[in-house]
Amino acid sequence: MGSCVSKCKEDDDSIHNVDFSGGNVHLITTKESWDEKLAEAGRDGKIVIANFSATWCGPCKVVAPFYIELSEKHPSIMFLVVDVDELSDFSSSWDIKATPTFFFLKNGQQIGKLVGANKPELQKKVTSILDSVPENPQRP
Repeated sequence: MGSCVSKCKEDDDSIHNVDFSGGNVHLITTKESWDEKLAEAGRDGKIVIANFSATWCGPCKVVAPFYIELSEKHPSIMFLVVDVDELSDFSSSWDIKATPTFFFLKNGQQIGKLVGANKPELQKKVTSILDSVPENPQRP
């Protein structure tokens, strides 16, 4: 199904070098940075996609470049990534059972969720959310 659970760690050091950030993706390293980004998204009227992933997770590694690509194509959405090991207590509060798990948020409220590294389904959800949100006219 393309998802890892916390027990599927591998010992290969090369997968510890996964870069989940890049493009328009913001790496969340503290609860405070999460709160700041959600507040910023709220002010800007942006939808947030939060990718809860892990550096040791194969499917997370596979979907990371696609997630970065989506962030570059859709600057009207705020893309975040949370390492479930770095922020384990915070991740637990979101009831993460598998990685990657993507949450779609509007004004801090969950409007969608996708579990697993399913690129077509992630693209479909992004498109669906963009279609459901009226365009915010730019103010001079």
